[in-house]
Amino acid sequence: MKAAAKEAPSPPGGGDEKLLVEAAQRDPRRFADLYEANFERVYTFVARRVHVRVDVEDITSEVFQQALANIGKFAWRGVPFAAWLYRIAANAITDRWQRTSREQGSAAADDPPAPAGHADTEQIEHRAHLYRLVATLPTEQHRVIQMRFAEEKSIREIAAAMKRSEGAIKQLQFRAIKNLRAQLDKKPSQRARKAHD
Repeated sequence: MKAAAKEAPSPPGGGDEKLLVEAAQRDPRRFADLYEANFERVYTFVARRVHVRVDVEDITSEVFQQALANIGKFAWRGVPFAAWLYRIAANAITDRWQRTSREQGSAAADDPPAPAGHADTEQIEHRAHLYRLVATLPTEQHRVIQMRFAEEKSIREIAAAMKRSEGAIKQLQFRAIKNLRAQLDKKPSQRARKAHD
């Protein structure tokens, strides 16, 4: 008989994540929950920019060491914790590349990492905004979007988990995406006005 898999902490960006951050700020031993919730994300982010596995592992480890050391300085602003980790990772990648370039001379300059500049920051902020909008969806739509895109599950897997037909899951996904598009198409002033109503 298989042992039950350890359930991961709630998805990043929501109120549960804020509680995880606050707990880690009070007691660094609680940082393990944030580590488990974000490890794959950070590893993937680094692996897309660095192609040597040992370096990917080293940089990922360095990101979480820095995050733990600086968790007290993290200020919650509603943006997923992963966005902060991505910034640390981008800086660590750049630092590693610059250090390697200095040590090896110009040979390493031929293969710089993908830049993590203003465009990455905008993309992270756009994703954070989108994540906040996903959190406002009706419960079942929210769950489908989370499972489909954050957890990368297939329609079949989601249908089995939610005990619904694949057609019903496709319909929920369609409605959720339609709702998100409508929210994204609104002008900022309309969103602000709606928030105050």
